[in-house]
Amino acid sequence: MLKMRNISIIGDGGWGTTLAILLSGKGHDVTLWGAFPEYVEMVKAKRVSEKFLPGVKIPHEVNITASLDEAIDDREIIVLAVPSQYMRGVLARFTPYKLSGKVFVSVTKGIENKTLKRMSEIVREILGDIDVCVLSGPSIAQEVAQGSPTTLVASSGNVVLAKMVQDVFITDRFRVYTNSDVTGVELGGSLKNIIAIAAGISDSLGFGTNAKAALLTRGLIEMARLGVAMGAKKDTFYGLSGLGDLTTTCISKYSRNHHFGEEIGKGKSLKDALKETEMVVEGVATTESAYELAKRHNAEMPIITEIYKVLYENKDPKRGVHDLMTRSPREEGFY
Repeated sequence: MLKMRNISIIGDGGWGTTLAILLSGKGHDVTLWGAFPEYVEMVKAKRVSEKFLPGVKIPHEVNITASLDEAIDDREIIVLAVPSQYMRGVLARFTPYKLSGKVFVSVTKGIENKTLKRMSEIVREILGDIDVCVLSGPSIAQEVAQGSPTTLVASSGNVVLAKMVQDVFITDRFRVYTNSDVTGVELGGSLKNIIAIAAGISDSLGFGTNAKAALLTRGLIEMARLGVAMGAKKDTFYGLSGLGDLTTTCISKYSRNHHFGEEIGKGKSLKDALKETEMVVEGVATTESAYELAKRHNAEMPIITEIYKVLYENKDPKRGVHDLMTRSPREEGFY
C-alpha cells in the first residue's frame, strides 16, 4: 500500500506545476510554492498557470502559496524545481528552517555559472549533509500533464533513498527507474540542452534529418566525454537521462531550447531570442558552464564550443557549421 506523503514543490514553472498535479493525483498532500505573490494569487484564483502551463487545470487539492513557511515546515519531501541559476538564492532562504529528516529531490537541469557546480552539489553546499535525490530524464511538462507515458530516473548514491523517491513518483503513466550515478544523470540532463540549441539552429537553417542525426550522435559523445572526465559512468549517457532526454529535447515542439536555437538560426541575437519566452532557457547558461568545464577537464567538445561562440562571441551559425564539418578527418569513436 502506497504511503501518502506531505510534499512541497519549490518552483511554480511548467515542470514544477506538472509534478504537483501528478503527485496530488496519487493522493499525496501537495503544496506548490512560487516566488512571486501576485502571480501565485492569480494562479490560485484561476487554477491554471497561463504563463507556464496553459490549458492545464490545477486540482483544488494542490495548495498554492508564496509562503516558505507553508512550503517547508511540515513537509517530508521538498522537490526543487527552480531554474538552475536561481537555485542558490532560493536555497539560501531555507537556512533558518529545521531541515533535519526532510528529503530533497532536485528536478532542475543545469550547471551553475562561475562555480560550475551541479544542482545536488549546491544543495549540499548550502544545506549541509541532507538527503538529496535527482529526478531526471525525457520529460516535456506538457506531455506529462496530458498523461503521455513518460520514463525518468531517480538517482542517488543511497539506494534506499532512490527507491523511496521511485515509489513516491511512479504511476501507470510515469515510470521511474533508479540509477546510482548522480554525476552522470545530472550532466546528461544539463548538457543535452546545448545540443538541442544546436538542433534548433540546424533546423532553422534547413539542414534536414542527416544533420540532426549527426548532431544527436556526436553531441551524445561529447556529453559522455565530459561526463567520464568528471567521474561519471559512460553507460549513463546511453540511458534515459542522456540519450533519452537528448532525443526528446532535440525533436519536441515544446522544447524551449530547440525553439531558442531556431531563433538564433534566423539571425536573432542572444538577447533578442531570450525575449521571445517567459520561461528560462536552461541551455543558454549551461553552454557557458559546459565550455568552462571542457577547458578545466581538457575535454574536446567541438559542437558545444561552436554553440558557445555563436551565443557569446556572435559567431555566424553558418560559419560554425563550416568549421565543424571541416575539422581534420579521424576515425569514429569515443575520444
